[in-house]
Amino acid sequence: MTEMRRTESGREWLAGLPALVERMREQWDLRLGAPYHGGSSSWVAPVERADGSPAVLKVTWPHREAVPEGPTLRLWNGRGAVRVLAHDPEHYALLLERCDPGTELGRSTAIPADERLLLGCEVMRELWRADLDEGRALGLESVAELTSEWADLAEEQAARTWPSALDAGLFRLGAELFRDLPRGTGRQVVVHGDFNPGNLMAAERAPWLAIDPHPLTGDPAFEPWPLIEQVDDPFAKPDPHAVLAHRTALVADALDEDLDRVRAWSVARHIEYALWSVDEDDTLDNSVTLLRQARLLADVAGL
Repeated sequence: MTEMRRTESGREWLAGLPALVERMREQWDLRLGAPYHGGSSSWVAPVERADGSPAVLKVTWPHREAVPEGPTLRLWNGRGAVRVLAHDPEHYALLLERCDPGTELGRSTAIPADERLLLGCEVMRELWRADLDEGRALGLESVAELTSEWADLAEEQAARTWPSALDAGLFRLGAELFRDLPRGTGRQVVVHGDFNPGNLMAAERAPWLAIDPHPLTGDPAFEPWPLIEQVDDPFAKPDPHAVLAHRTALVADALDEDLDRVRAWSVARHIEYALWSVDEDDTLDNSVTLLRQARLLADVAGL
């Protein structure tokens, strides 16, 4: 959570975190274990409840994406995702089912990448079975609302002057995709919103369960890109074009989704990474790389 120290609100939350954790420990009568490492905006630790049963305590810095996490996990009710055992929305605190052994799908490198993709698709399909009207009743933001904001930012970035190595034309393509793709879908579901293999955990109750959603309602083809990209690095393969063509086709078929839409959303979501990196990347090297990768994806997608 080092990055949170860069903002006043983050520093204030971190200063009050020990007292907040103690409050939740007392409220839910928990025995705390050592916290997990790696969270960027939350404190998470294994705990034992008063009856000795295992759980996970998650306390999150108050922000927009954290608000619907608990209600949406309750909507899924354990179908494809961890169960909620208790929720304190005022303090952004959740007591969650613990996954055992808890190995991340992204770290399960003994399983071939294609098999991991298909395992992830099984969980995705389970999450998408949630009642859409109930998701909307929770006030979940839509994919279209989110990507409309991305489109505005993409247009702003496209209008700036950039070094020739940075393909700013992809910002214009991104703006177009962010606006057009949500309008073109014939199906809408409750999507996880951050379905990367680090958010899929090996469990006993089910082979894999999703954690840490940033839930939205909208086009299911929006969902697969982080899984496709992060089971390993497709751009590091000898022939990344062939790997990306194969993976997008494999996933689209497993999900019964339109291949062109899965590929177009992959382009759009990779461009989205660069929208933010250009303002954080002093040398622009990472941003240039991201946009070169997005260009390769656009070639795969025929865009």
